[in-house]
Amino acid sequence: MKDDKNNILKQVLIYLTISLILLLVFNAVLLPMISNSKVTETDYSYFLEQVDEGNVTEVKLDDTEVHFKVRDESGKFHSYVTGAMDDPDLVSRLHENSKIVFTKNYQKDNALFTFLVSWVLPFIFIIVLSNVLFKGITSRMGGTNAMTFGKSNAKIYVKAQTGKTFNDVAGQDEAKEALEEIVDFLHNPQKYAEIGASLPKGALLVGPPGTGKTLLAQAVAGEANVPFFSISGSEFVEMFVGMGAAKVRDLFKQANEKAPCIVFIDEIDTIGKKRDGSINSNDEREQTLNQLLTEMDGFDGKKGVVILAATNRPESLDPALLRPGRFDRRIPVELPDLGGREAILKVHAAKIKYDSDIDFNAIARATAGASGAELANIINESALRAVRGGRKSVNQFDLEESVEVVIAGYQRKNAVISQQEKEIIAYHEIGHALVAAKQKNSAPVHKITIIPRTSGALGYTMQVDEGEKFLMTKEEALARICTLTGGRSAEELIFNSCTSGASNDIEQATKLARAMVTRYGMSSGFDMIALETVSNQYLGGDPTLACSPETASKIDDEVNNIVKRSHEKAIMILRENIEKLHELAHYLLEKETITGDEFMGILNSESPVTV
Repeated sequence: MKDDKNNILKQVLIYLTISLILLLVFNAVLLPMISNSKVTETDYSYFLEQVDEGNVTEVKLDDTEVHFKVRDESGKFHSYVTGAMDDPDLVSRLHENSKIVFTKNYQKDNALFTFLVSWVLPFIFIIVLSNVLFKGITSRMGGTNAMTFGKSNAKIYVKAQTGKTFNDVAGQDEAKEALEEIVDFLHNPQKYAEIGASLPKGALLVGPPGTGKTLLAQAVAGEANVPFFSISGSEFVEMFVGMGAAKVRDLFKQANEKAPCIVFIDEIDTIGKKRDGSINSNDEREQTLNQLLTEMDGFDGKKGVVILAATNRPESLDPALLRPGRFDRRIPVELPDLGGREAILKVHAAKIKYDSDIDFNAIARATAGASGAELANIINESALRAVRGGRKSVNQFDLEESVEVVIAGYQRKNAVISQQEKEIIAYHEIGHALVAAKQKNSAPVHKITIIPRTSGALGYTMQVDEGEKFLMTKEEALARICTLTGGRSAEELIFNSCTSGASNDIEQATKLARAMVTRYGMSSGFDMIALETVSNQYLGGDPTLACSPETASKIDDEVNNIVKRSHEKAIMILRENIEKLHELAHYLLEKETITGDEFMGILNSESPVTV
């Protein structure tokens, strides 16, 4: 409370100081400029000259000054002031000109009136103007004003205001189980107190983007029936040092007052990064982190205050934040497996109308590696496609096409591709499919198309495993690289040339071959040693070599040999099946899109297929 009062007092003093400076500038610069623009100083001789010529219309006499107005040839009036002289004939001269209106004892403005005009009114105007401008700025900054610095911006939900429950979360059974125990503790603390168990102070949700970390926190809010504070880590970051720490204190103060409750901090890595002590370190962020650590140590877990936090970068968090007694639990929220993907699809499909014969398992198998957010997007895309097609419900084809939209983008129906290039693309895609089909350790071909997509792909071959796989053998990795080189191999074999269409294949093949050498220990040239480390595993992974330059050169040679051998194997497979390559390429060129069953039917048939 004392810190809040001090912050308010500081802001008020700053506010008044700025207003006083503006007021002084107004009186020292602006007011004289305004006054000088209305009245012009002149000499007494000019005044007498204008009186004699009959141009003076009004005169005000003072003991020290003479104010008079002059009308020029165009009829405009100009105000002048000059010093008073000892001139006994002045009054008589003014009386002789009946057009002049004059006052003998002219008095200057009243002192009170001058004070009001020069100081009080400008001060009130500056206060009102600055208040209006300040409110306009703070409204665009999220409503923070001078009196709320140091106050947390946490959104408070009470009794399931989020509208989410654990029934809305699928594919994360282990994470739900860990959080359900926390919810149960909040509902029945006596059951745990009898055995001497304490509620975990904090739980850290870690995983890739889109896997449902925030959704799980919202589901906890819906299940717990206790106050739920939700805030993002970036909301603690302030321009002034100490403001973030003040927000942390205020947040935990509110949480202790409303205990039992749950506090959720999204993207906690914003304020929880490791303190390295470098020159470029951020004092504000470090003070905020120190305050968070202090507050987590300061409250009693038996009161029922639980801290939930989510991040995509757990490796960047400060070790002091992750020790037991602060974040006691680390709950992984990984990409869903086959069963999880199917369950997620069904949860989101419950919100739309779909045909009764939908095979969600087939869609789940076609979306290996997809996150919950991507699966939700697939369901929504299928509903949009059904509306565009004039249908009242979503069918299987809508879902399958939506998978391709999320993976490769929309079809570019207006793309103009020459017949020669379409032929090259057809042979390229059939080269991938044929090499995959002739290897034992490859996933079955599901679909082949040469219709361009908005992602830039001119065509693609989709392979779908029959089941869920968590490990990759060396034979499967080599088969995958061989399949990736199949497209370029077909171009070289049929057209005796190569195109830029294999750029993505080359990138994927090189990446997989390098991982085999540096991370998987699948190279004959190296033993089981880690030659590369990966950071940010949940954000794509950034590999960094951990070896000498000489070893790096050997790695490059080994990667080149793996890809080269796979390339030679792909050419050999295509040369042995050259007739089927021609037949399938011509069929694909005519149909533009064929299914995996059509492809295997032609490949295994004895007689050629006529289009």
